Amino acid sequence: MNSDRSTMADRFLPLSESPPVRWRVTEGLTDYESAVALMEAEAARIHDGSADELVWLVEHPPLYTAGTSARIDDLIAPDRFPVFHTGRGGEFTYHGPGQRVAYVMLDLKRRRQDVRAFVAALENWVIATLADMNVRGERREDRVGVWVVRPERPRLDMDRAAEDKIAAIGIRLRKWVSFHGIALNVEPDLDHFSGIVPCGVKDYGVTSLVDLGLPVTMADADLALRQAFETIFGPTVDG
Repeated sequence: MNSDRSTMADRFLPLSESPPVRWRVTEGLTDYESAVALMEAEAARIHDGSADELVWLVEHPPLYTAGTSARIDDLIAPDRFPVFHTGRGGEFTYHGPGQRVAYVMLDLKRRRQDVRAFVAALENWVIATLADMNVRGERREDRVGVWVVRPERPRLDMDRAAEDKIAAIGIRLRKWVSFHGIALNVEPDLDHFSGIVPCGVKDYGVTSLVDLGLPVTMADADLALRQAFETIFGPTVDG
């Protein structure tokens, strides 16, 4: 069932005239702790007005992160990859090569001081990105992230098709400036997700754009992400 969140935030534009959001892409693999340090520094600068808002696209080496609701039992293979405890919302998630992580540093005071509406806008962003590649992404009331129905693979325990997760969402706010963000599976090693219960959700799978049969590159995904972002959040500029 689609969530009521779908009606909360079709767009999340600035409330007044604001500079474009800086759009930055870092090639190669970015160290996770360095990424968190940069996000925190940028969030502080955005809050004090010395920097414009920023979306930062990266890939990480294989690792697991634990959100504020993470349960230790959901870490199935604690010695497989490094585990980082982070202040974002949510539970355990995986980051690694082939997954596009978009760190979103927006000032909600300039937009709307409504956390649920902001999360809904992030979901809309992912869904619009997938639609640009002819993939139907959906939200669920009882599960976080964005999901893809797999009609070719019916579930054994109920009379409906299987559903796989294709994107995760986890944010943190500090003085109404967001950081962390979304993770879209383009072509990661899906076996790496088996070391955790992703976002605490059992009995569902994980998929990617390439797993769905799409010959999509990271550059293709980045272009779709930027176009969809501008529709929902407003213009961007390289930086």
